[in-house]
Amino acid sequence: MRNLIPVLLDRLADGPVALARVVATSGPAPRRLGAAMAVTAAGEVIGSLSGGCVDSAIVQSARDVLDTGCAVGERFGPADLDDVVIGLTCGGEIEVFVERIDAGHVAALTELLAAITTGRPVAVATTLTTQPVWRVNHDDAIERLRELDEDIIDLLDAGRSGIVGVDDTETPLGCAADRPRTFVQTFASPRRLIAVGANEFVRALTSAAKNVGYHVTVVDPRPVFTTAARFPDADEVIVAWPDRYLDGEIVSGRTDSATAVCVMTHDAKVDVPILMSALRSDRVGFVGALGSRRTHTDRNTRLIEAGLARDQIDRLRSPLGLDIGGHTPSEVAISILAQLISERNGGSGRPLRDVDGPIHRGSENSIR
Repeated sequence: MRNLIPVLLDRLADGPVALARVVATSGPAPRRLGAAMAVTAAGEVIGSLSGGCVDSAIVQSARDVLDTGCAVGERFGPADLDDVVIGLTCGGEIEVFVERIDAGHVAALTELLAAITTGRPVAVATTLTTQPVWRVNHDDAIERLRELDEDIIDLLDAGRSGIVGVDDTETPLGCAADRPRTFVQTFASPRRLIAVGANEFVRALTSAAKNVGYHVTVVDPRPVFTTAARFPDADEVIVAWPDRYLDGEIVSGRTDSATAVCVMTHDAKVDVPILMSALRSDRVGFVGALGSRRTHTDRNTRLIEAGLARDQIDRLRSPLGLDIGGHTPSEVAISILAQLISERNGGSGRPLRDVDGPIHRGSENSIR
């Protein structure tokens, strides 16, 4: 949905668009809450809900919604391989809500896009009724929102999407006594990656991390190498001593448990101070350092000599990355990004064939 908003605003210039979103899941669903697909009156399909399992059925529902103007909900369960009924081969369930988006939504979509672009937490609440009502909720309007719906505040604060309210009512949103069932889709601030070192490995990691939604900062004290032209995918390119830069970010409150620091310089006079700052702070969630096992051993010795406690050193992911046998900067970047994603989502980092249980993990709001 995050990437679909600019497309919706563009296509609305030519007329209404049907928007389909996953609003609830149960079991090993293929996509998370808020996964979105749009269908235009001309038949253009943008995005995907299931990687193909149910998308064709939703295209037909989208055409009906465009014709009637009435939103619909669709539920898809496990597929029976001997049946022609469309279902999910992964064995889970999803609920999809399809609504018509028109010129009346432009203001809300524009407001939503502005908040996302500037990194402000924001949520859009949509009543799951035949004539949906939208409301965009910012963190700067919490007191006003508190008078309307505490549940939406909780989801916005937690950065989670989910359903609030009850079924089978057309009561306008905001009625505390008889709320309609409402899907709240939140857009949290992007996770931060601070990559230390102006080299080819950092450039490859920057590009890979941007593709999965990280806000990437490259920092290095050497101005000749640390330029925006060399790191076109970075959100920020900072010429500074990395430890001083990180200390300033921590003090200013611009880092948190979703911040990752990856040190990739192989230079002790840079590595040790930035690692000291990162490992001592509870406002940095992931701290990694690239290097061989010999480099790792030498670096740990230097950190101990500099006064870092053993439990703080134990936070360091070094050597950085998962064991995929990569050598090139792009392969190493994939190895590092795989570790970031795995640790963020509680994955094992092992081959799926060697792991029991569902491949797709449960989401925050289940179908009941």
